[in-house]
Amino acid sequence: MSVSTAPVIHESTHIGLETETVVIFVVLAIAALSLDIWAHRKDKPIALPTAVAWTLFWVAVSMCFAFFLYWHFNFEVASLFLAGYLFEQALSVDNLFVMMAIFAWFKIPENYCHRVLYWGVMGAIVFRLLFVIIGSSLFAMGPVVELLFALLVAFSGVMMLKKHDDSDENQDFSSHIAYRAVRFFIPVFPRLVGHSFFISHEHVKEELKKPENADITLKRHGPLFATPLFLCLAIIETTDVMFAFDSVPAVIAVSREPLIVYSAMMFAVLGLRSMYFVLDAMRQYLVHLEKAVTVLLFFIAFKLAAGASLHLFGFGIDISVYTSLAVIAVILGIGIVASFIFPDKSKKAAAAATVTEVKEESSAK
Repeated sequence: MSVSTAPVIHESTHIGLETETVVIFVVLAIAALSLDIWAHRKDKPIALPTAVAWTLFWVAVSMCFAFFLYWHFNFEVASLFLAGYLFEQALSVDNLFVMMAIFAWFKIPENYCHRVLYWGVMGAIVFRLLFVIIGSSLFAMGPVVELLFALLVAFSGVMMLKKHDDSDENQDFSSHIAYRAVRFFIPVFPRLVGHSFFISHEHVKEELKKPENADITLKRHGPLFATPLFLCLAIIETTDVMFAFDSVPAVIAVSREPLIVYSAMMFAVLGLRSMYFVLDAMRQYLVHLEKAVTVLLFFIAFKLAAGASLHLFGFGIDISVYTSLAVIAVILGIGIVASFIFPDKSKKAAAAATVTEVKEESSAK
């Protein structure tokens, strides 16, 4: 006996690469990104209120595009976009926490983080496009592929369950494949030199004359040297590519249409730089948000498997986009609310100890 709560969504909402939608998406994304780049053109730390304001700005831009989809198509298409957008935002939380650990390990000053995140986003734009094209093509091959992707998404959920809360914070990134690859191909200068990713051989000579660099001995030489800022970027970019293997199939499972999937992911990714600083400040409070993301991964795996089972074996369920949107919103809401109702006392104690230590150092000075 089969149960179906809605028609097959990807057959009733096919919009293809609709010209006006593509133009509106590209123009809106480029205009908003240009404004963001202009506003953050200087190497200055981003204060929490500013980060919150820019995060709200990117949410507003995304909602404008959702409204356009509603006006130009219908509520269902707009709902597909919103479901994909919310889910990508939720999945990005775990990726941002890993980025925090990477920045901490490299001891990257806060005023340079936005520059690294900017180039990380540029790479994400390209790689997400490739993955969406490949993923959408694979999904079009039928329900058997959907079952395989359901297993992939479920495996991602299992891996998140096994991950310890502080595992990333204690990770040694010197063994990371991107770190070793950069050091293999390019000589590395071991100290930060402003916001430069690369410095010339002549610049290295000038840096070695400084008293604080007297202990540096370079084992390799070349016309160009990479700095720790580039090593950090390489690891973040590689981490994001690996993250996309999990997130792209999951978002495609929610929204299906390639243009909707890519636009939802892009508006979510473009706002990540500002959201990074918000999450960095609130990490000790949003302790149950990652658990909510894990639950969402299992929900998407169930959605994929149940839909594929209905088509292959005659029993299962096609979960509508409205149900998916409601489930995503509710689970994320529960994760956020639970974080404030049931805080992690150990993390709050650690945060309080840090504040006390800072005050004591200030008093001593």
